[in-house]
Amino acid sequence: MKRALFSAVARLSTMALLAAMLGSEAAIRAQTGGVAPTARMATIDAVLRQAVERGDVPGVVAVATSRSAVLYTGAFGKASVSNDLIMAPDTIFHIASMTKPVTSVAAMQLVEQGKIALDDPVSKRLKAFERVAVVRTFDEASGAYTVSPASTPITIRHLLTHTSGLGYGFTHPTVRDFKAKDGETFDVGPLISEPGTEWLYGTSTDWVGRLVETVSGKSLDAYFRDHIFRPLEMVDTGFNVPTESQGRLVNVWQRDDKGGLTEQPRQLPAPVTQYNGGGGLFSTAMDYTGFVRMFLGNSQDLGGGPNPGPRILSAASLAEMTRNHIGALNARALRTAQPARSRDFSFIRDGRDKWGLGFLIRTDAEPGLRSAGSVSWGGINNTYFWIDRTRGIGGVILMQLLPFADAKSLALAEAFERAVYSTAGGPGQ
Repeated sequence: MKRALFSAVARLSTMALLAAMLGSEAAIRAQTGGVAPTARMATIDAVLRQAVERGDVPGVVAVATSRSAVLYTGAFGKASVSNDLIMAPDTIFHIASMTKPVTSVAAMQLVEQGKIALDDPVSKRLKAFERVAVVRTFDEASGAYTVSPASTPITIRHLLTHTSGLGYGFTHPTVRDFKAKDGETFDVGPLISEPGTEWLYGTSTDWVGRLVETVSGKSLDAYFRDHIFRPLEMVDTGFNVPTESQGRLVNVWQRDDKGGLTEQPRQLPAPVTQYNGGGGLFSTAMDYTGFVRMFLGNSQDLGGGPNPGPRILSAASLAEMTRNHIGALNARALRTAQPARSRDFSFIRDGRDKWGLGFLIRTDAEPGLRSAGSVSWGGINNTYFWIDRTRGIGGVILMQLLPFADAKSLALAEAFERAVYSTAGGPGQ
C-alpha cells in the first residue's frame, strides 16, 4: 500500500498530496491554521527549487510532518545527471548516521524489556570492552604514542551519548593519524579521553549495534525489520537495497574547494551481511518521516495526536531519549580533521547544545526555527532531520553530497525549516 502511495506522490502536486492525506481542503485548512495551503506550500517549493536552480545542490527531497499528517512533500533536481534520474519522493538515499537514532531506539527497546540497563558496563556483554586503553600522549610528526588502561568502564549510556572517548578520523586528528605499533592491537579505540569526560562524535553507536545483536540474538538487519521497520511501515529502509529498487538510488556528489560539484561514478551498493549500527542504512524521506512522527505522535506527555501510530517505545522512553544525558558537558562544534569528508560542525551551538540518547538537543530557540529542546541529527552525505516535540512538527531533508556540514546544504536545510514553520506550522518558539 505504501509503495503505491509513493507512485501516486510522484504524480501529484503538493496540494493534491495534502488533499489525499488529510481528506479535504477543509482538513488542510484546519491543519495549516485556517489558510488554504496552495500559496503556503508553493513558498516551500520555491525554497527547494531555487536552491537547485542556483546550483547550490544537485537535488533534494524534503518532507515535513505534524503529529498526525504529512504537511509537505517536495522533490527537485536530479538523482543522477549522468543517468538522467529525476529526484522523486521515493528516491532512495544512503542516510548514513541517521542510522544512529534507529539503533538507539533498538537499544531502548531492550532497556524497556529489562535485558540491559543504561549504566551497565558494555564489557558485561561485549568482551572487546574488557581491556580498553586511553591515548595519553601522541606526537603528530612521528606517530609515537603512549596509552594506559581507562580508569572508568565504558557504559551503554556512554556509547549512546558519544561520551565513550571513541572518535572518527574526521572528528579528531589523533584518530585520523593513529597507527598501532607492531604487535599491538586495540579491539576498541584506543580512546581519546576517559569515558564520561568529553563529548566526541565517533564510532560509539557502531558498538551499540553489536550490543543489540548480542543481547537480542538477531542480526541488526533482522532486529530492525521485525521491531522497527515493519511496525512503522518503513518499506524502503534497510542495510541492503533490493535489486528491483536500485534504479531509485541517488548518486553521490563531491564539492571541491572552489565550490563546484562533481558527480561521482554511479556505484550500486554491494550486498552486506555485517551491519553497521552507526551508519549503514538506506532510506527515503517518507520512510524516515514515519520514524520522526513516532517521536511526535507517541507523546502522551504532550497530548499526543489523533493518529499516533504504532507504539514501539513507551512515551516515557521517548521522553527519556530526548532529554539531556551529558549533564554539564556540551556537544561541541568540532573542527574537521578531514575537510574533503566533513566541514566543521558549525550547525552545533558550541558550548550550549546537549546530547540525549541518540540525538543532538537544541537548548535555545531562534525565531522562526525549531523550539528549544528539539532533537535532530544527520548523515555524512548531508541528510538531516529534526523533531520538535513541543510544537509537534518534524522535518526530513535529504541531499547526497560530500563533505558533511557543507555550507550550502546547511543553508538549504535551515531555509526549509524556516519555510515549514512560517507556512505549515507557525513560528518556532
